[in-house]
Amino acid sequence: MYDLGMKYNVGMLKGPHYDGPPVTIETLPEFPHYTGLRRQHTVEYWMLASLLYPENGTRQQEAVRVLNPDSADVFFVPFFSSLSYDTYHNQGNETESKFDDQLQAEIVDFLQKSKYWKRSAGRDHVIPMQHPNAFKHYRDKVNAAIFVVADFGRPSPSVSNLRKDVVAPYGHVVETFEADDFSDPYDSRRTLLFFRGKTKRKAEGKDRKQLEKILSGQKDVVFEANGVAEGGVNASTKGMRSSKFCLDPAGDTPSSCRLFDAIVSHCVPVIVSDKIELPYEDEIDYNKFSIFFSREEAKKEGYILDQLKRISKTKWLEMWRYVKNITHHFEYQYPPKNGDAVSMLWRQVEHKLPAVKLAVHRNRRLKVPDWWR
Repeated sequence: MYDLGMKYNVGMLKGPHYDGPPVTIETLPEFPHYTGLRRQHTVEYWMLASLLYPENGTRQQEAVRVLNPDSADVFFVPFFSSLSYDTYHNQGNETESKFDDQLQAEIVDFLQKSKYWKRSAGRDHVIPMQHPNAFKHYRDKVNAAIFVVADFGRPSPSVSNLRKDVVAPYGHVVETFEADDFSDPYDSRRTLLFFRGKTKRKAEGKDRKQLEKILSGQKDVVFEANGVAEGGVNASTKGMRSSKFCLDPAGDTPSSCRLFDAIVSHCVPVIVSDKIELPYEDEIDYNKFSIFFSREEAKKEGYILDQLKRISKTKWLEMWRYVKNITHHFEYQYPPKNGDAVSMLWRQVEHKLPAVKLAVHRNRRLKVPDWWR
């Protein structure tokens, strides 16, 4: 992990423009109790924190920080690009927006001068960019690196794609349902389908308006077109915990935090997004605990409800048990634990390494790069 001053990472948790020496285990601040976007796009903090946590032999660590760069498999760049966007660029202040751009430019300049970046052209570097607008103007300058993203809705495929990058879960906004131990969880969840969220969205998220017209007012359906500001977290928590299925349509990009809120609420997700990519999908089969509809199918009058009503109690209980058993894979926490979200993400990074090493080794010896094209 590169040693970067605090203005590039945890300093932003202390206040705008706060700077200091590189963060250590002693100076790592606790993560604030954010709600909304800042809580959703927090993977950068948890990945950094996991590398500061000392080895103690009591748990299996997927990634361990080494102090000798020549022994590193990958290089982590601890720039909080999502928090930088939310802190500076997302406030409508042109001067502050320019400061976010300045930080991005400084990181690019720093990396391009690093001999370790030059050695691999950045292919073995890991850069979190979970917010869809994070690192917005400079992504193409570092696009050989492994990005940690929420989805691929905004950047072009030449900049970010599933072949080289890692999909991370959003930080869930509702609290995990710890006491979900009813004798009959199926009958205790009286609502068939639940949705609460904004319906005025961009791109595929525009479907939410049509879904509202189709589903709002239907028997056993709760469809509330409200956001977090209108008491949304408490209302979503209550609604998801009392529903069998939770609707997860696309937002401004193909993914939505709602999926992960549903998972930790043990509410079977109903996913409507044609271009969504899912975290750790080489290890987790989402078909075992989720229902998928294409955008076209979802907008057919009565289709979603008809399909959900066909799912038997036995089948639903099977999906419910499965989602309960994998909930811990979607928890960001410190200290980190085996099998939690950060542990799974580092394993996903490891899965990218064979292709990275192949590209690095070939490029060192090829006189004519990519001769077969």
